[in-house]
Amino acid sequence: MIAVIGCGNANRKDDAVGIEVIRLLRSRNDFRGREDVRLLDAGTDGMSVMYAARGCDALIIVDSSRTGSEPGSVFEVPGRELEAPHVPSLNLHDFRWDHALFAGRQLYREQFPSDVTVYLIEARDLELGLGLSSEIDAAARTVADRIAARIGAFALSNAAGAA
Repeated sequence: MIAVIGCGNANRKDDAVGIEVIRLLRSRNDFRGREDVRLLDAGTDGMSVMYAARGCDALIIVDSSRTGSEPGSVFEVPGRELEAPHVPSLNLHDFRWDHALFAGRQLYREQFPSDVTVYLIEARDLELGLGLSSEIDAAARTVADRIAARIGAFALSNAAGAA
């Protein structure tokens, strides 16, 4: 089982890029009816990331980032490099996916995937509003293609291992 989780706020323009990647993957015919692939729009709910990852062999998370890099830049990062303990605060992102990775690994141990990859797409505009910037939309398509290829390779390696 592989879970792909898109994170973000659909009302904050480019922050919705993780949600868009999930929409793009759902629109592909090659994922329809596949019980070994979970596609989840988690929005800003970090807890759902932790719950959806439990029992999976691999986990992919997609979200926006603000690093000062060129908008539309794509970063592929091992999940272990980004997991962080939760420090409570009072905002929508109080328990984020990076906290979910840390907590999930502590709570679920061997039931939590060791193969975790995070795709971060550098945002241009995180103001209130709808729709992605053009370069963020293009990056979402690129990431969806990369993830589709990875899922295909994952399925092939599992089929070879079962034979």
